[in-house]
Amino acid sequence: MGFDIVRDLPPALHDRAAAWTFIREFAGSWGLSLGREDGTPDGELAEAEERLGLRLPAAVREAYALFGRRPDLHSNLDTLLSPGELAVEHGALVFREENQGAARWGVLRDDLAAADPPVHVRQDLADRYAELWEPWTDRFSAAVLEIVMAESTQGPEELCDGRDLGPGEDDELARRFTLVPFPAESGQNFYTAPGLLMSDGGGAWLSVRARDPETLDRFRRTFPGEWVNA
Repeated sequence: MGFDIVRDLPPALHDRAAAWTFIREFAGSWGLSLGREDGTPDGELAEAEERLGLRLPAAVREAYALFGRRPDLHSNLDTLLSPGELAVEHGALVFREENQGAARWGVLRDDLAAADPPVHVRQDLADRYAELWEPWTDRFSAAVLEIVMAESTQGPEELCDGRDLGPGEDDELARRFTLVPFPAESGQNFYTAPGLLMSDGGGAWLSVRARDPETLDRFRRTFPGEWVNA
């Protein structure tokens, strides 16, 4: 039947094996097929565990083994840390950083024994005492799904673009396009249309990826504005 992001995402949110299948098929559908060489070798993960003095959850190991060496799938804007960069900070294993250092994503130490533990996010605030680990996703594999979809809209300029969303335009996205059924913990929604994937950035910023430059140009003409790459 072929890959269908709306049909195939819900089961992937509740089963990590289905999540890895979703990522393989998602990547392939955008011409970004994954190969065996794209995963982080087990030796690098073992070295990280020895350095940190802990055992990485199964889902963390599996995600890195799947696509750890594919920054085009996980680090176009924000950064998935390499095994050598993983760190324990403020009681959590930090695995991702926002591109300007405004936030970090991590797995709490108390959750590291779980196979597919929840993920929390910690904002970088002026008042350090106000910083807390806030819930993000209930599974690490679900966080990886969000990473792959969000980062795919931040790819090469000929296929991706972005601009500010004006008043009411987030509602227009919802009217005109199909909502991707991803839980919006961050307030971010994803939308899809033939050859297109969009993210509303929490209602403030529109990011889009198209299957080809012609589809991107058509989208920009039908959704005009101050596009960054136009």
